[in-house]
Amino acid sequence: QVQLVESGGGLVQAGGSLRLSCAASGRTLSNYDMGWFRQAPGKEREFVAAINWSGANTYYADPVKGRFTISRGNAKNTVVLQMNSLKPEDTAVYYCAITIIPSRQGRSWGQGTQVTVSS
Repeated sequence: QVQLVESGGGLVQAGGSLRLSCAASGRTLSNYDMGWFRQAPGKEREFVAAINWSGANTYYADPVKGRFTISRGNAKNTVVLQMNSLKPEDTAVYYCAITIIPSRQGRSWGQGTQVTVSS
């Protein structure tokens, strides 16, 4: 069982940037397709972005295309989500997960990190 830990959330003004990081406890993530998901208050958790095991292919939900970038960290056991031009509607708890890319579904969830964007 892979244990994932997210970090990097916080409070930022609209138009600002945040960098989220996901690390695996005691294991490398380089063998897994990975993704980021988010859940806003009163809403279902939704897919945000994914990256395949090699880092060669990335996928984004339409609302974040052109603003968010998912990448593999320099350490093989990290996955990073760079979020630019943040909007209030990006406010949510962000989770990383091992991701089944074709179905945009995740498993082995982390505990999440709160992102709040003020207007």
